[in-house]
Amino acid sequence: MRSILKNFIVFFAAFLIIAGFLSAFSSPFNSVEDASFGSVVESIKKGDVQSVVVEGDVLSVTYADATEKKSHKESGESLASLLGIYGVGVDDIAKVSIESKEPGGVILWIATLAPFLIPLLLIGFFIWFMMRQVQGANNRAMTFGQSTAREHRGDTPKHGKKTTFADVAGSTEAKQELEEVVEFLRQPQKFAKLGARIPRGVLLVGPPGTGKTLLAKAVSGEAGVPFFHMSGSEFVEMFVGVGASRVRDLFQKAKKSSPAIVFIDEMDAVGRKRGSGLGGSHDEREQTLNQILVEMDGFDTGTNVIVMAATNRPDVLDPALLRPGRFDRRVTIDLPDIKEREAILKLHAIGKPLVKDADLRAVAQRTPGFSGADLYNLLNEAAILTARKNRTELSQDDVLVSIEKVLLGPERRSHVLSEKEKKITAYHEAGHAVVSHVLPEADPVHKVSVISRGRAGGYTLKLPLEDKRFHSRSEFIADLSVLLAGHAIEEKIFGDVTTGASSDLRKATQLARAMVTEYGMSKKLGTRTFGDKEELIFLGKEFGEQRDYGETFAQLIDEEISRLLHEAYERAQKTITENMERIERVVDTLLKEETIERDAFDRLMA
Repeated sequence: MRSILKNFIVFFAAFLIIAGFLSAFSSPFNSVEDASFGSVVESIKKGDVQSVVVEGDVLSVTYADATEKKSHKESGESLASLLGIYGVGVDDIAKVSIESKEPGGVILWIATLAPFLIPLLLIGFFIWFMMRQVQGANNRAMTFGQSTAREHRGDTPKHGKKTTFADVAGSTEAKQELEEVVEFLRQPQKFAKLGARIPRGVLLVGPPGTGKTLLAKAVSGEAGVPFFHMSGSEFVEMFVGVGASRVRDLFQKAKKSSPAIVFIDEMDAVGRKRGSGLGGSHDEREQTLNQILVEMDGFDTGTNVIVMAATNRPDVLDPALLRPGRFDRRVTIDLPDIKEREAILKLHAIGKPLVKDADLRAVAQRTPGFSGADLYNLLNEAAILTARKNRTELSQDDVLVSIEKVLLGPERRSHVLSEKEKKITAYHEAGHAVVSHVLPEADPVHKVSVISRGRAGGYTLKLPLEDKRFHSRSEFIADLSVLLAGHAIEEKIFGDVTTGASSDLRKATQLARAMVTEYGMSKKLGTRTFGDKEELIFLGKEFGEQRDYGETFAQLIDEEISRLLHEAYERAQKTITENMERIERVVDTLLKEETIERDAFDRLMA
């Protein structure tokens, strides 16, 4: 309705403009004065007429004073014969320049019909355009069930630079798995001779930002085949049956372009387990999933189409999707280790002018747990910081500062703390840092600061020397003491506690609960888990956690969590008391310099 009103306003404005133009075009004709034929005859007799132009029955009379008038003569009679009838002498007629013109037929017709035809044509065009708009809406309604998948050809110039495995750093094992898929697409007959069939589906599983979509695009670029990509959320609409229709259309397009790749991003949006929705078997999302299952299991053996999907929630996918014959392969893409992080940083550093002594290995050591997307964002933030400082090269310090910005947020130097708050923050962070340094199971301290970042008043950056896949009970107990050290030192020094330790208390409680209920690290409760962590759709993860234990165990769990936290708090208090001299040195340095790097911190601990 809004578009129809807009079109009406546009055409009405165009009509007014054309009407104004026509009126301005016709105004010069209306400005010429009309004169009777008798007055023209009298003027010729007096010698006041200089010339007469005859065009049909219309006379354009020009007088001696250069004025112009129009007059009309009788039809069927020439001007000379009429002047003779009116008694004009031959000498008087000879003094007047008489010119005769044939009237133009086209011009005459246009001048006659234009005031009537142009408005009619405008109205007719407006009606035709409105009818076309209505038909277009009907056509769009008929094509609503067609797939909205975008086709990408990595081997054609119009789609930009070709993406290959060389553009993907890290993920060595994942690339090896996908290289076989590329070979299937390039040389299917090589495997068909041995009785092997092309994989129906490849599921890419990994945390967000690890490069699942990039790897799928690289497979398309390596194989040089059409690549149809679509998000799982694009299938389901408010209309019933649209999702299933789009699935059918998508696979039909892929079969016509085979060999091809169909890539469905965020597969969990449409591939969740069936039977858990409020709509039962008539749920639109479930009908879309059913159509995907049918299409994947209905391929001909000679149809070289591979379905690739990406998700970071494989635990919620329907089991029918994961069975052989549908997603035959599951490729896990994990967070990169230190070598892979260094390779990713070198790849993202292309096009960014780094200083010659920049050590990306040191940056990789400081970024455990970073995904490929996080590392890209890290170097991008460093480039923005460098441009803000009006420098032409990225320094090592710019990159290291960007790590803290990505982890905690930008510096809040405008957030000025009072002397008392700054002192509390200094003791709080010194407690974290010294306890972490003293306990052998804790990670080493890389940086301590009392500068506000994000919502943190200060921070202690402690990182492991190498990547860890497994964590021991002693490491968790040390982490609990480090988390509670800030709260403990506030109580010891100031005799009171503040809200600055709220985040530490929450993290410590979550860690202690995980040790008891998930990791089996409680001797009192034994080697078992408590609670079913499976997510229930429409309820959310928190409400979906089912209790598989009784009230007796619930009380024991609470007691064990409290015991772990109490023992960690006492250990932190004891460590603080034994190392007060070190803490005071750290506090004095923080109050003066606000930030302590790792080398300076190690000297203070000596």
